[in-house]
Amino acid sequence: MAEELKLHFKKAGFFTSIQDFGRFGQQDIGIPISGAMDKESMQMANYLVGNSDDTPVIEITLLGPEIEVEGNGQIAFAGAQFASKLNKSPLPLFETIEVKTGDTIKLKGTSAGCRIFLAVGGKTTEPAWLGSHSAPSDYVKHTGMVSHFSDGDTLTFHPHKLVDKRIIDEAKRPIYTSCAILRVVTGPDFEQFELEVIQEFFEKTFSISSDSNRMGYRLNEALAQYKAKGEEISSGVIPGTVQITGSGKPIILTADAQTTGGYPRIANVVTEDLDLVGQMKPGDELRFMLVSLEDIN
Repeated sequence: MAEELKLHFKKAGFFTSIQDFGRFGQQDIGIPISGAMDKESMQMANYLVGNSDDTPVIEITLLGPEIEVEGNGQIAFAGAQFASKLNKSPLPLFETIEVKTGDTIKLKGTSAGCRIFLAVGGKTTEPAWLGSHSAPSDYVKHTGMVSHFSDGDTLTFHPHKLVDKRIIDEAKRPIYTSCAILRVVTGPDFEQFELEVIQEFFEKTFSISSDSNRMGYRLNEALAQYKAKGEEISSGVIPGTVQITGSGKPIILTADAQTTGGYPRIANVVTEDLDLVGQMKPGDELRFMLVSLEDIN
């Protein structure tokens, strides 16, 4: 086993970054949680190479990178259905793959889902900040961390002992569609909305705007009955909070969301559905379904 395994990013892809479970306990000083947008897929990828669940992985969004391998080790991909190749052969997803010096990995676009996760058997040499390798978008300049890779970047790992080949059974692999129903509970400001606005919120089909990112998913459609009530006092928000902007358009806050916001909070996506949100891409459609805390416990 080589002492190091290096991934050279010949092409970085659209938005390729290091992610783990994120950092907790810092929201009171304005630092977001961050972390992988689909933690289930992240854990699957880590399992396939024998890593612990919280080992940092590479999150790849919409358009994948071209990577040249230096060193020997194991990798695995889990998540969206990217067209991919290892050298000149199709690259299998959801199973352990052995790689060696000179191998080339190419990922193109995705036919289903938005993000795929690349795990390397071992640990990255990249430094953590406040207990996490995830770089929060608004804090990159203060930490020296890289929010996402650029062409020519290299990521280095210390590989661990090889594991026997593992495969995720097809029945346990996630299925992604272009239309989803997201379960929500009422938000802190739910009662300030008029009944007809609430009714429209749950009856309307929304679509994901191209103006969406790891901080929040903006929805294209506005609530026609909504009338903003003036300036709001900034209040606490978390990933999954659904805010209604002054124009009546909802925003679903995601992993890199700020810790406070001034828009009223109509709902919160349940934690179990946040992975599904992370796999939605521009143009995908969704509806909200109200559930109670008892329903999801």
